[in-house]
This record gives sequence, C-alpha cells and structure tokens, in this order.
Amino acid sequence: MANRRWLLPEAIEDLLPREASRVESMRRCILDEFASHGYELVIPPLIEYVESLVSERGEDLDLRTFKVVDQLSGRSMGLRADITPQVARIDAHLLNRRGVTRLCYCGSVLHTLPAGFNATREPLQIGAEIYGHAGLEADIECVRLLASSLARCGIVASRIDLGHVAVFRALAGQAGLGIAAEKELFGALQGKDVPAVHELVAGVAEPVRTAILTLPELYGDRQVLDRAAQVLPALPEIAAALSDLRRLADALADLPLGFDLADLRGYHYHSGVAFAAYCAGSPSAVALGGRYDDFGRAFGRGRPATGFSMDLRELGRLSPNGVVRGAIAAPWPEDDALHAEAQRLRALGERVVLALPGHDGSWREAGCDRVLVRQGDRWTIESLKED
Repeated sequence: MANRRWLLPEAIEDLLPREASRVESMRRCILDEFASHGYELVIPPLIEYVESLVSERGEDLDLRTFKVVDQLSGRSMGLRADITPQVARIDAHLLNRRGVTRLCYCGSVLHTLPAGFNATREPLQIGAEIYGHAGLEADIECVRLLASSLARCGIVASRIDLGHVAVFRALAGQAGLGIAAEKELFGALQGKDVPAVHELVAGVAEPVRTAILTLPELYGDRQVLDRAAQVLPALPEIAAALSDLRRLADALADLPLGFDLADLRGYHYHSGVAFAAYCAGSPSAVALGGRYDDFGRAFGRGRPATGFSMDLRELGRLSPNGVVRGAIAAPWPEDDALHAEAQRLRALGERVVLALPGHDGSWREAGCDRVLVRQGDRWTIESLKED
C-alpha cells in the first residue's frame, strides 16, 4: 500500500506560501485597524478545561468542540471551537476592570464538523469585543468596526443584516412550547423550512401562531421594522427589540443595512442585537457578531458584551488585495556590495532572496519575479526571464 502520510483529515488544509502570505498581510491590517480604535490584543491558549470553553448557553459550541482527557489532571479538556468565550474569561477573571474594555484576538479554532459544504474545520478566527457597556453605542461601534476592517482588506460589505433574538424568545415563551419543541422550531426557522414551521406551531394559539409563521417573511430593508410592529404581538420585549433596531438603522444609515428577524444564528449564545455581513463572491456570511451580555458570569463576573468575528482563510479567498508581489533574486556570488544593496531594498519594503550556487532556473518556484543585476558599480532590477 502506498505511503499516504502526507494526507490531511477531511476539511483540514495547509496554507501554502502565497495563500499564507495573503492571510498574514490581512491579519496585520485588521489587527492594526482594531488597535487604532483602542482594542488591546490578547492571545488565549488553544486548549482549556471544557467547562471554561462551553457554558450552559453554549449548546452549539459543545457539539463543535473536540474533547480530550488531560493526562496530568484527568479532567476533560477541549480544543477551542470559538475564541470569544476565552476572551470573556480574560475580561471577567484576569483583567477585572471596572470600566469599558476593548479586546481583540486572532488564532486558529477547531470544529468537529465543518459549518458548511466547502467550509474548513480549522478557521483562523479574528475578532473584536467590547465589555462593560450595555448601551447600543457599543453595538454601533462594533458594526462600524466590522465594515472598516473589511474595507482594509479591500472587501466591501454588500449587506449587513441586523436581527434581535428577543423577538423569537418572546414568541416562543408566549407559545408555551417545551424545550424539545422549541429546539425543533428554532432549527426549522434557521433552515427556512416553512412547512416544518407550520407543523410545529399547529397547536399554538393566535396571534402567536401567525406571528411565528410570519417571521421568515420579515426580511428586507428598514420597512421590515414597520411591518413587524404591525403584525407581531404588542409584547414589551418585541417593542424594545424593534426600538433598538430602529436606533441602529438611524445611526448606521450610511451602511448597506438589511433586517432579518428570523436569523437565529447564535440564538443560545446571544442576548440581544445580532448581525451578519455579506459580500460579493460568498453565499455565506463573512462575519458574525452580536450582543452576549452576562456570558462572563460563568467566570464569576457578568458584564455587558458585544463583538464580532471573521475567518481569515475565507477573507483571504475573497480579498481583491490578495495579489502578493514577487521577491527579487539577488545573484551569486555574494559580496559586501550585494549585501548592502539587498539591505537597502529590504528597508524599502522589498523581499530580497539571496541566491545559493547551483540553483539557476528555479527562482519562480521560490516566489521571485525579478532579479537584481550588477552593471559595473550600479544595480538594476530586471524581470526574471526563467521559463
């Protein structure tokens, strides 16, 4: 049998030099954007005890988390499927600040199953979080930061959908559904399975039954909010949620906003406003975020919290700024003059690769597209002529 040690598990892949260079460039751009807004970088560990990674509100995370047994303590540990809970732990337990805290992060996460048809099980997650402010001002800041971060990568958000989990929670509470039935309804709404929704609410009293059936239709521009106010029951939770969404619509009127009251991604996780960004070239959201107040209570200190995250691997595929400029091959033999010129070019931002003897004809493989040529006591840069 042939040696197949080079094969990787399904939905796990390497990033080769060009892709890795593109992703790394975007990582730096986005982290610089975060830093310019006052977000401080934290680097949590790849593995923790499971109870730190998955809280009682983390049903989805629990299913996506790889678990192992710690050989030192005998306790169950998890390979993180999401960095956000770790950042909440850092804010609540390690920093323990009284005022507003802005944190950002970037690192690999691991999923037991891919999130979609062509999705990786090892996203490179980058994100930003605000802790300590319960007002919508923090949500507004996060949505704006999301849009500007995408722009730094050359990606224009074609649509940013806003929703609010309180709408579904209020209706589900009024419907009197059991835990199992509510989970089924949640899944049907997420999958836009309208026949299943009809079946699940067949025994629910009016006007809640009609309101739940209307949720998948409450999608579009700002007029959706006016329609929702007309067709949904006048419950205080729904009125407050629609008021929040109207305020966001006013504050973010310069962005391409949409509204989707049936988008329940992160339903068990989020506590209020939720948002998702889309762009040309991707049928799936390129960024997800929202409010998750009191998540830090599991670590001893609940705080208002909101934020968002993105997958750098996916952004690297979508970014038109992803073309990596080739390097310059510096010829053999080396001497002090060549080293001085190579250093000068590097100080200007060029990548200069010093030749080793005996490797003519392979510089394109090394990422070079130009060559440094000595003409007397002068240096010029010419196009690489290799086939």
